[in-house]
Amino acid sequence: MIISAMVAVGENNEIGKDNDLPWRLPNDWAYLRRVTMGHSIILGRKNYESIGKPLDGRKNIVLTTNKDYKAEGCHIAYSIEDALSKCEGEEVFILGGEEIYRQFLPYTQKLYITKIHAPFDGDRFFPTIDYSLWKELSVEKGIKDEKNHYDYYFHVFEKIK
Repeated sequence: MIISAMVAVGENNEIGKDNDLPWRLPNDWAYLRRVTMGHSIILGRKNYESIGKPLDGRKNIVLTTNKDYKAEGCHIAYSIEDALSKCEGEEVFILGGEEIYRQFLPYTQKLYITKIHAPFDGDRFFPTIDYSLWKELSVEKGIKDEKNHYDYYFHVFEKIK
């Protein structure tokens, strides 16, 4: 199984503010949907609650320490091992938030990073990556338009074995 992290980051590695995204970038949501469709996804409880519902067409696994937590349409996990045991398919996607990325990073083999070339006010951050340990597989410039107001790029990295 390939463990992949998928994240959008601002110029300062910011990923969230007040349990929400500090930007609106519909093309990034479309990219996330296209790449993760049909796969298992792992989200932390706070991240799941900020979205408010399971992402359709994917096996949603919510990681929490609350043994009484319930989320309709989702599988609940209480540890990294428990979450991974519930995954199906060749590739699983870690969708955050900050602490979930930090916990899974040692196990992560691929990174899908949307780099947004603008600074934002953030209170949650993606862990610092030592890119010397990663090989860039692809980069694609996103389309800036009336709904996507920032310069951004879709990067895919693979951990060097």
